[in-house]
Amino acid sequence: MKKLLAIIALTALSFNAAAHGPSPQKVEKTIVIKAAPAKVWAVVKDFGNIHAWHPAIASTKLEKKGDETFRTLTLKDGGTIYEKLRTADDADMKLRYEIVDGVAPVADYNAFMQVTAGPGAGESTVTWVGRFYRTYKLNPPIPAGQDDETAVKFITGVFDSGLANLKKVIENSK
Repeated sequence: MKKLLAIIALTALSFNAAAHGPSPQKVEKTIVIKAAPAKVWAVVKDFGNIHAWHPAIASTKLEKKGDETFRTLTLKDGGTIYEKLRTADDADMKLRYEIVDGVAPVADYNAFMQVTAGPGAGESTVTWVGRFYRTYKLNPPIPAGQDDETAVKFITGVFDSGLANLKKVIENSK
């Protein structure tokens, strides 16, 4: 009888472990830019001008709905991403936003970019952190392109290319 109960318990635990759904994912990237934090923050906080420094974005359309601010990013490959500004805090130099809809292979995406003093005089550190889930919220089998690996790879690419070009744009604008 004890053996039977142990088998039932193990089976239930295995079923519950497989039935939890997707796990939260996180990507965090940091870069040092040779420019004062105030200068870098002025570029980062301009929610309607990300196309000026992100190489994947062709244009940005800003819109207000009551007290809320949204932007539609048109990507160079033709897709769009619709985002909502959550906060732009000048004191902490921190911009928070979320994806509402679009072609990004993520769900429940929330992110922030923060500018802090860099390691050297006249330098800034920019940190970009995104938290999200894969698009497929059910248990396996997971359709191709809707898995954790695809979601993490996409966001990592967005952050890496964006931060590298942000650095280039700001450092070349002296």
